[in-house]
Amino acid sequence: MTATSKNMDRRLDLDWIRIGALALLILYHVGMVYVPWDWHVKSPRLLDWLQPVMVLTNPWRLTLLFIVSGAATRFMLDRAAATPFLKARLIRLTPPLLFGMLVIVPPQTWLQLADAGTSLPYDQFYAAYLTAGGDWRWHGAPLTTPTWNHLWFVVYILVYTMLLAGTVAIGRRLPAAWRRAGEPLARLPLWLGLVLIPILYLTGVRLVLAPVYPETHALFGDWTVHAESLAAFLFGFGTARSARVWRALAAWRRRLLGLAIFAYAIYAGSLILWMTGTADAALAKAVMHSVYGLDQYGWTATILGYAHQYLARAEHPARAYLTQAIFPWYLVHQTLIIMAAVALRRFTLPIAVEAALILTATVGGCVLFYELARRVGWLRVLTGLKPHPAATARPIPRSPHGSCAPERPSGTAW
Repeated sequence: MTATSKNMDRRLDLDWIRIGALALLILYHVGMVYVPWDWHVKSPRLLDWLQPVMVLTNPWRLTLLFIVSGAATRFMLDRAAATPFLKARLIRLTPPLLFGMLVIVPPQTWLQLADAGTSLPYDQFYAAYLTAGGDWRWHGAPLTTPTWNHLWFVVYILVYTMLLAGTVAIGRRLPAAWRRAGEPLARLPLWLGLVLIPILYLTGVRLVLAPVYPETHALFGDWTVHAESLAAFLFGFGTARSARVWRALAAWRRRLLGLAIFAYAIYAGSLILWMTGTADAALAKAVMHSVYGLDQYGWTATILGYAHQYLARAEHPARAYLTQAIFPWYLVHQTLIIMAAVALRRFTLPIAVEAALILTATVGGCVLFYELARRVGWLRVLTGLKPHPAATARPIPRSPHGSCAPERPSGTAW
């Protein structure tokens, strides 16, 4: 059963999507230890066959998280004036980012350098890490520290939030006629605004921007990622309360799934032909780039549609717990994967056993980290959790322009 427009403040489907996307992210990063692509540390036993499996989620995994983050931003901005909202978001997200860069990420870089042959005592490494005095290189390129590594997502969400809050603040001061300037877009036929335009846009980004601006996650100059991620963030923001859009995605879910499977079959098939030398590499790359946007759209829309159809009212005790735990898990998961992978390497276990142990150690470490973080007041702040109720400051003032709907039950920093 889908949610009605009256129930659009309680988006359990988006909570489940966020939970599922993080689970996929953890599995994906475990896979990065074994797939023959560049990553922080690698197993000496690489698996070529893993590449088509990994590209199943490559195009859309983080797109989902940006859409959910945009929707959450819409619910919060509807309840608050732009300036107090932005202040609250900065207070909520900046400490975890700094904590991650200064405490959680450095062990990744230390082990990464050791894996590449630059072994240092941790205290010497950390002093150089903090002061950017390491003069380190990674695959021939400078390795700049401090670094945010996998926390680039938090940086981008912060930047997009600031841009959006500023735009909303300006928009609320415009005359009513100007504030309604975007209404014709909402009246576009759904097949055009919800299917064709997104596919053409994402395909254009991959064909035009990606060859010139490869992904860097360095914020500046990362135009391909911004074109995709900011669009996803704005899509989530703009459609969060549109029952019409979500009903359509749910109604079209089976056709969207067929589209997604079709796109993935072409993408993965081209990759396999390239890997096996059956097809010309340039031709295979061209086909993969051409179908990437279709693949990205197809799976994203499919998951949104199925989630809204079946999970919009799927309340479960695990949802409340995992929704709170997601951000602390995200902060620490990659460091745990890298530490476990390096620690287990010496035993030369069967790959399936080794990977299972890495996954178990990572999930177990995430659980322990969250359980500690939620019990310690100052650590709650550093991991993006809300302060305990007794320590919570007065609520953010409501905006006279926004909705007075109840607060969305999610407590995640995203």
